[in-house]
Amino acid sequence: MSIHPVLNKKHFAKRRKRVLAALGEQAVAIIPAASEQLRNRDTHFPFRQASDFRYLTGFDEPDAFLVLVPKHELGSCILFVRPRDAAREQWEGRRAGVAGALKLYGVDQAFTLDEMDAKLPELLAGREQVFAPLGEDMGFAQRLFGWLVAVRRLQRTGVKAPGTWQDSSQLLHEMRLFKDEDELQVLREACRISELGHVAAMRACRPGAAEYALEAELLHTFRQHGGETAFPSIVAGGQNACILHYTENRDRLKKGELVLVDAGCEWGGYCGDISRTYPVSGRFSSAQRDVYSVVLAAQQAAIDAVRPGASYDQPHQAAVQVLTEGLVDLKLLKGKVSKLIEKEAYKRFYMHRTGHWLGMDTHDVGNYKVDGAWRPLEPGMVLTVEPGLYIDAGRDVPKELRNMGIRIEDDVLVTREGSEVLTAAAPKTIEALEECVPNE
Repeated sequence: MSIHPVLNKKHFAKRRKRVLAALGEQAVAIIPAASEQLRNRDTHFPFRQASDFRYLTGFDEPDAFLVLVPKHELGSCILFVRPRDAAREQWEGRRAGVAGALKLYGVDQAFTLDEMDAKLPELLAGREQVFAPLGEDMGFAQRLFGWLVAVRRLQRTGVKAPGTWQDSSQLLHEMRLFKDEDELQVLREACRISELGHVAAMRACRPGAAEYALEAELLHTFRQHGGETAFPSIVAGGQNACILHYTENRDRLKKGELVLVDAGCEWGGYCGDISRTYPVSGRFSSAQRDVYSVVLAAQQAAIDAVRPGASYDQPHQAAVQVLTEGLVDLKLLKGKVSKLIEKEAYKRFYMHRTGHWLGMDTHDVGNYKVDGAWRPLEPGMVLTVEPGLYIDAGRDVPKELRNMGIRIEDDVLVTREGSEVLTAAAPKTIEALEECVPNE
């Protein structure tokens, strides 16, 4: 039973040690694993571990709990897991059990889940604060309140009970925002497989093909390399590309139109996220070239703005500047560029921001602002850069531009020197796309 394809138990222990140091001796953290979710009748959705729990343990079974309690006599890192059960494992797969949790995952102590109600009040006793997820799982919240009540019943005997509940994201999400070299090794592989999937979809693109046929190429490539989809893939032909999160993927691709593909592979618990837009027939029309060139220039301006010390908002503002200038050149907007930006006139055609954090979650954790101001970018942060234009069918829109949606997205690491595009191998210039997509 492998803990992780790249990271080992020492890596996860190092993370837990950082959390223990941040907790201090008067607090305890309880981090739950995900539970299986019913799809229909007795069939479950594919299990995906809760990111915070996986970040600290590498443990990939449902319904477990990690308790971090500094300098407790039972140990500082305690894992509660499902017990071994030969009959259930025959049907559902192997379990680590208590012995496996201790051997494979490097915790100080492990117990079965049926011991939690007896053990948790003991672990909470004498602590002032509890750190746990806030508002995500009401069933877990009720159990936590029950454990706290059990401790408070002992207060007359001199036992101190925790008086506050803090959201555990305060401890974990700032840590997760900064990727170390081992994490980047995993993330690079997720990005590499994402690139391969996009190339496979490009090569399968042709008029008359179903959107889901391109989606199948993505899924096949991801699974072929040991990954899975990081999020529901978007394969949006023609006017469907003007729906930002279009995931029906049921229409047929039409000659002369563009197709927007937004997809990424999750590998080893980390996510790639790439968007590419290309002509179904393999060649851009003149109007499509004009709009695509604007979006590509905006993306490059935004990538150029990713560097240490720049604010998180600077790449977005760089993209907005180029997009607005382009919208004026395309005669979709009229007026002075600075005034149009001030009035946010561009939002008719560009209504989202230029990116988001990326890591274990596609829209990864971490504050975008600190004390009300956009935070500065620092080495180890990873963000997407994904400007787009979505041109509706309004009467004031030239016919050749109507119902055209274009988005170009890459994953960018902030480095000490500037930035590194982790997904640069996925074709995105007009020439590279026309070479990759079959010419019908």
